[in-house]
This record gives sequence, structure tokens and C-alpha cells, in this order.
Amino acid sequence: MDGVERKRTEAQRSIMKDNELKRDSSIPERVTLKKEIGLLSACAIIIGNIIGSGIFISPKGVLEHSGSVGIALVVWVLGGGVAALGSLCYAELGVTIPKSGGDYSYVTEIFGGLMGFLLLWSAVLIMYPTTLAVIALTFSNYVLQPVFPYCIPPFIATRMLSAICILFLTWVNCYSVRLATRIQDAFTVGKLLALGLIITVGLVQICGGNYESLTPQVAFTFNKAPSIGQIALAFLHASFAFSGWNFLNYVTEEVVDPRRNLPRAIYISIPLVTFVYTLTNIAYFSSMSPEELLSSNAVAVTFGEKLLGVFSTLMPISVALSTFGGINGYLFTSSRLCFSGAREGHLPSLLAMIHFKHCTPIPALLVCCTATIVILCIGETHNLINYVSFINYLSYGVTIAGLLYYRWKKPNLYRPIKVSLLVPVCYLLFWALLLGFSLHSEPLVCGVGLVIMLTGVPVYFLGVYWKDKPKCVYDFIEWATYLGQRVFFVVFPQFDPIEMAEWTDKSSFTSKASGPL
Repeated sequence: MDGVERKRTEAQRSIMKDNELKRDSSIPERVTLKKEIGLLSACAIIIGNIIGSGIFISPKGVLEHSGSVGIALVVWVLGGGVAALGSLCYAELGVTIPKSGGDYSYVTEIFGGLMGFLLLWSAVLIMYPTTLAVIALTFSNYVLQPVFPYCIPPFIATRMLSAICILFLTWVNCYSVRLATRIQDAFTVGKLLALGLIITVGLVQICGGNYESLTPQVAFTFNKAPSIGQIALAFLHASFAFSGWNFLNYVTEEVVDPRRNLPRAIYISIPLVTFVYTLTNIAYFSSMSPEELLSSNAVAVTFGEKLLGVFSTLMPISVALSTFGGINGYLFTSSRLCFSGAREGHLPSLLAMIHFKHCTPIPALLVCCTATIVILCIGETHNLINYVSFINYLSYGVTIAGLLYYRWKKPNLYRPIKVSLLVPVCYLLFWALLLGFSLHSEPLVCGVGLVIMLTGVPVYFLGVYWKDKPKCVYDFIEWATYLGQRVFFVVFPQFDPIEMAEWTDKSSFTSKASGPL
């Protein structure tokens, strides 16, 4: 009887302890990624990731390759149109395959593990760390510009400030999803206000009669008629300025009511960015001649020095704030890519774990942070960004081609959004044209980009496909995972079975992660 009473007492104590934990509001009843991204935050993620430093610093690439102001403005408008076509395709994929991870998750589901892993490998290894490093360096250069007004800021100073910025925002993202999204919201509003200032000053100039460069007779005057290849390169520059339009798809599982809010955010954000970009370029041309714009390395700063007088320092500050918000957005979304890859078994399982209290993917965030700081230390970011642009653009085309294949493979699958076939077909035709000219004009860059991606093939077969590894390998992985859990206080997330069942019933889509991992 003593033994029975002892067990009963222990059971009662265990129940009381569980109830106390449940009453503790700081610990969630179910450890899972929180749905804290509403429509406003969803728009902020898209707009904040698209509007980085490019529109402030160097729209001259479009003008240089297009050959005239008129053609440059047409390229900006059409660049937004192409981004809109791609985002419509991603809206269909996002609600048909309701998983975080964006391109990687869709390609893995449609084409299988190897294709998905190659996208994941190139993104984690070079694409996002390099982009983050370049944005962070832009941030540090503009913050340090007032300290070093007559020379370029020292190499070590820019690297250290960039690393501090990345470490700080990594901590923010580790601490709270809500805080990270609030920062994104605030800095997105700041970017739009800065661009609004440029547009307002430009409209004042136009109302004052300063629009000579925008008259049809002058705007379509060519010093040298551009070739088709040059026009294609102008579109590539515009496409780079619009990159980031697909980033909301990386955090689908954290969006409140994604079926409604994901497409709504896309429909609001892409036209808004296109409108703002076009008006910003019109404002630039209203106050600067094409020669002045082409000779400037920081168009917005030159614009401010010419028209804002004592308020010209607002432009460098605006660029710094814009890039700060861009770093936050890239960290937020790229960490979810690592999380999704680990959940599919393509990366170590530790990266699929989240903090038991804050419900943030701390291991995935730390991997993104570490890879970015390594790229910063290497220093050769300018060559890497060329390879990144090619890989990024290649992944867009493969993903949208997957939409057409998925339509043929599963014609009866429930799709809450179903775009016209003309949308993906038009995007792929334009994509193939630009990719062909890129291969023709920059064969070495494209070749190196393909090699970087294909280095993932042996890694896939050794790390993922090969199941019968030696016991010592599995023992080491288990030890490292256990150590990581103890250090970072992370566990596998649990998924709402009712929500996942609803998706399964309506879309016939099943996930490996449909229950506690």
C-alpha cells in the first residue's frame, strides 16, 4: 500500500506542477510558430524587402543601358509589371502549398528533394548571406559618412559596424517575432516617407516648370541607340531593384489567415512599389540632367545636396534607415528557409527547432547570422553578388515553371487562387529572354553561379539520400542536437492538427510536419 500511495502522491504532484506551468502566461501551452503577421505586417515585409538601398543609390544602371530617359521610365514600369506577374504565380503556389520556405518548399513538393535541395543549398551557402552582407555594408558606409566626410570609411570600421548591426537584429529576431515585425513596420513607413519627400520635391520642381528632361522630344532622344542586349541589361537592373517580392511566401505559416492576407498583401504591395519607384525616378529627372545622374554614385544623396539645402543630410539617413529595415526583413525570412529545410530533412534537425518560450527559430537565425559574418570577413562581396543575382533569377523561373507542371500533374487539386495560364507563360517568356542575354553577355558569371548550385549534388546524396550511414555519424548528430537543445532551450514545434487537417481536406496536400516533429 505504501508503494501505491507513494505513486499516487507523485502523480498528484506532477499534475499540480503541470497546472502551474500552464498558469504561467510566459510559457505557451503549445510550442509553435506564432501567427502574428497580419495584413499590415505582410505588406511591410514585401515592401520592406523590395525597397532597399537600390532606389536611393544607383538607378543609373537602368538609364545607362536604356540610353534615354523615356526608355528608362518604361523599363521601370515594365519591371514592376514583371514582378506583378511573378507575384501572382507565387500567390497561387502560396495558398495551394501552404508551407513556409517559398521557392524551396514549392520546388521540393513539385520536382522532388534534389531540385529543392539545390535551391536551398545555394540560398543558404551564398545567396542570402551575400545579400545581407552587401546591405549591411551599405548601412555602415552611410552611417559612417558624416564621421569620414572627405574619405572612404576604413575597411575595419565598416565591417565592425555591419557585424554589430547584424548581431543586434539577430538578437531581436531571436527574442520576439512581434518585435521584429514592429521594427519592419516602422522602417517600411520610414522608407516610404523618405521616398515621399523625394517625390514631393520633384513634383514641386515640375510645377515650377523644371521638366525639360521629361518632355517627349528630349526624353526619347538617344546619344546612341541601345541594342536589344542593352535593353535586357536595363531590365536586369530594374529586376534587381524589385527583388524581394516573393519573401512573404517564406513565412506563410506565420501569416494570419494566409488564404486571404497573402494574396491581398501582394496585390497591395507590388503596384504601390511600382508607383513609388516610377514617381521617384520622375522626381530625379525633374532636377538632374541624365549626365548628372550617370555621374552620381548615390543619386538620392546628389538629389538632396542639390535641392534640400540644410536638410540634405536627410538622404544619407534615409538610406541608412532603409538598409537597416532591409537587413531585418532578410534575417526574418531567410531564417524561415533554414527552418523549412531542416523540417524536410535537408538540413540538421536542430535548425527545425524553436525556443520553448519565445517560439522563434533561434538555431536557424544563428546560422544565417554566422554565414553573413563569414561573408563580411571574406570581403569579396561584389563578385559574389553577381553570382547571387543569376542564381536568384534562375530560381524564380524554375519555381514558376513548376506551377505549370503542377497544374498538369494534379489538375483536380483544390486551388483557392488560380491565375490565368497567360500569367506564368508571359513571365517565363520574359524570364527566358533575360536569362539568354545574361548567358550571352556574362558567360563566366552564369557558369560560376551554376557550379555553386551544382556543388550541392554530392552533398545531397551523402547527407540526405544516403540513409545507412555508420552508427558513429548518427551518434554524433544526436549528441550535437541534444547539446544545441540544452544551450538554446529549443524544442520541435507542434502543429495544430485541426488546422493541418483543414488544409489536407481542401488541398489534398500532406506534410511531413503535420504533427509534433
